[in-house]
Amino acid sequence: MLTPAILNRVVGAALEEDAPWGDLTSTAVIPADATATADLVARESGVFSGGDVFAAAFGLIDPGVTVDVHVGDGDAFTDGDVLASVTGSARSILTAERVALNFTQRMSGIASLTAAYVRAVEGTGTRIVDTRKTTPGLRAFERHAVLSGGGSNHRNSLSDAVMVKDNHLAVLQQHGADLATALCESLSRLPHTTHVVVEVDRLDQIAAVLAGGAHTVLLDNFSLEDLRAGVALIAGRATVEASGGVDLNTVSAIAETGVDVISVGALTHSARALDLGLDIRIAA
Repeated sequence: MLTPAILNRVVGAALEEDAPWGDLTSTAVIPADATATADLVARESGVFSGGDVFAAAFGLIDPGVTVDVHVGDGDAFTDGDVLASVTGSARSILTAERVALNFTQRMSGIASLTAAYVRAVEGTGTRIVDTRKTTPGLRAFERHAVLSGGGSNHRNSLSDAVMVKDNHLAVLQQHGADLATALCESLSRLPHTTHVVVEVDRLDQIAAVLAGGAHTVLLDNFSLEDLRAGVALIAGRATVEASGGVDLNTVSAIAETGVDVISVGALTHSARALDLGLDIRIAA
């Protein structure tokens, strides 16, 4: 999802937001011919994400700035590690610094949180996925970070898959529609490649969802006991996804119920930005 076009458009907009008429401080204080080298330094341990984004921030300000990223997206690092180095015009480096850091800190925070969830379910065969609870305009960046942390992506947008949630079901019920029949009719109108997910919040809804031909049954806010019962009822006839009430304290037990996928909104809506700094290298 993080294509060059999206990267340049979003990072360019962030740079314009931060310096709409240029960097007044750097222009006033820093000599035009001054050069510098700066290091991206970790102030805590984590998992890296956003190397291309970091480089783009400097490149869009000044193509003459050289950026060397020393770690790959998905690589673990520790406090004190030098993750990247930047060399070129001091004014350009100082102008792009904040935007470059904002993206990289945010993305590395998401990658690090995702990695913690993935470790928590290791050995269960359950996949950790994100949701559409992303920062508006930054979905491609945040979902790239989830991949960096070892997680997987859910549908990217409303246009990518059918996902029938509680409010859709409420509208169907209000109009007296039978769920299984409505799903069958919907599937007949869709391309055969379209994936259909249906969210349920009670065990007694599962039979109709399966009869309707759903490819994934999403068990929302189920107890552990009901999750196990739901997995048994579905019996391999559809992918089983769990959501709701998921955090690092509960995710392992949820995975052990046998579900195939756990969707975690917290990966993107609650991740803390990691503490990374850009330090100008001063000769001894």
